[in-house]
Amino acid sequence: MGFGGISMWQLLIILLIVLLIFGTKRLKSVGGDLGAGLKSFRKAMDNDDETDSTSSGDESRQLEAGEPDAEFAEQKDKSKSNNT
Repeated sequence: MGFGGISMWQLLIILLIVLLIFGTKRLKSVGGDLGAGLKSFRKAMDNDDETDSTSSGDESRQLEAGEPDAEFAEQKDKSKSNNT
């Protein structure tokens, strides 16, 4: 038994049909593009984690001090002016 009731033979037939429709060159380029996308996504996530760990101290101090977020204050002012 394979994935969700699909046997190995059915998966091979689906793979053969996909190869016939798209061809090996296009599948190779799609695979390369997908790999490059995953690699850049992982790199961005690693960079984001490093940025979060270095900047989280500043944000937590601002929130602990009770200072409102600048964007939130602007939105609040805009909503007051729209209501009048």
